[in-house]
Amino acid sequence: MNSRSEASPQSSEAETSAEMVREFEYVIIGGGVAAGYAALEFVKRGVTDGQLCIISDELVEPYERPALSKGVLCLEAPARLQSFQTCVASDEESLTPEWYKEHGIEMILGTHVDSVDVEQKMLLTNAGESISYRILLVATGAQALKLGEFRVREPDAENLCYLRNLADASKLVRVMQGCVGGEAVVIGGGYLAMECASSLVTNKIKVTMIFPEAHFMARLFTQKIASFYEGYYKARGVEIIRGTIISSFEIGSDSQKIVAVNLRDGRRMPASMVVVAIGIRPNTSLFEGQLTMEKGGIKVNGHMQSSNSSVYAVGDAAAFSVGPFGKVSRLEHADSARKSARHAVAAIMDPKNTGEFDYLPLFYSRAFKFAWRFYGHREGEAVHFGEFSLGSAFGAYWVANCRLVGSFLESGSKEEYEAIATATRLCPKIEDLDELERQGLGFALSVAPLAPEAEPPQSKSLAKTAPPPDIIVHEAPLHNWHAATGVLTAASIAGFAYWYGRKRRRW
Repeated sequence: MNSRSEASPQSSEAETSAEMVREFEYVIIGGGVAAGYAALEFVKRGVTDGQLCIISDELVEPYERPALSKGVLCLEAPARLQSFQTCVASDEESLTPEWYKEHGIEMILGTHVDSVDVEQKMLLTNAGESISYRILLVATGAQALKLGEFRVREPDAENLCYLRNLADASKLVRVMQGCVGGEAVVIGGGYLAMECASSLVTNKIKVTMIFPEAHFMARLFTQKIASFYEGYYKARGVEIIRGTIISSFEIGSDSQKIVAVNLRDGRRMPASMVVVAIGIRPNTSLFEGQLTMEKGGIKVNGHMQSSNSSVYAVGDAAAFSVGPFGKVSRLEHADSARKSARHAVAAIMDPKNTGEFDYLPLFYSRAFKFAWRFYGHREGEAVHFGEFSLGSAFGAYWVANCRLVGSFLESGSKEEYEAIATATRLCPKIEDLDELERQGLGFALSVAPLAPEAEPPQSKSLAKTAPPPDIIVHEAPLHNWHAATGVLTAASIAGFAYWYGRKRRRW
């Protein structure tokens, strides 16, 4: 890291000092999951002291964000930051504050970037500091959508909670601790709302969930899948109110807490606390008018490189070509953030030996006794399989243009999850949906061994990938072991950009 002065000869000594520019080879904006994984990849690829700077508006180093809804909200034994700093979710080392110091990475925490000039390769922070870069990695993530954006007046109430960062989680825990035995209203019906509702019930708080869609996770779950989960939630005492939205909050006499939520259909729901989980919006406003945008994110190529060759984007902020049909998507999920960050750094440091980002979308969640994974794309016709009951492995395939393009599995084993992932990546030809339903999970288990040994994403080129094989579903005996119930795994999900784009118009 170096500094230079751009002050004119007439500038005072104070002005000269104020206009000092700090120079770095690489700068990462953002301090979430993607930033941590990018930092580790930079170090693995030989970045030296003083070359890399990370600017984050959070007060702590990057951490595994899914842990906020999985571990931090467990009041009996809440997870501590030290246990979920990046990159522990991928069985890598924990990147502690000391780790960044040891590797000469400049951490600028609690700082917001006010502006970026991509042509001048310069950014300005809210502290008035100018920083230049050769390569900029945008890992700004996303922010929680607020009810105020949908013309619902939000009070400044101490029991109104969101969950997007560590500060949000800390507040939510404090509120939960004061509401044991009380009533919580959860606004939203997506994965985060489901996970929060699970934590609230587990911590002995009665829950009412309110959302405008016809069922849980309407942009991912089928009606059959959603009905199963909704049935279990109801059995745990959760009241589910679909097809309406809130219209206003009722504030108590102390003017500090919400005491009830009023719905547009006229109902009034008492509330000791309120949790809002209605989606997120990517943090890309710094680059509007400077970079090509699509799907609400920064459009990037297979190297995660934007329309400006010195700017790369990853995670929630990036929009890129995904899947067998090459559709541009923006994926809001930690798995995408981890893998796109690593791939971007590989492309930055070794572009000639780095292929296109060949990514199979993965979304997963855990709530109550359930753990599910979804691979690929929710397109075409759904084919369900398995026994929809607690403790059993069940799921669905999605078939579009006679190809398997998506797979969902609840309560699978490690081998079964790997099998449906492999089968989805192979995108096999499907000619008989009834036979696919009959074979169920056994189909994926029979197809998976046909896949060639996978290469690391950063060395794999889509242009060189062979076309998917024509695997035709035929009459075959089911494997006796295909319905084995497995371990519950996985950690959090964000949702599709399209899912939230449609959702925003309804809230």
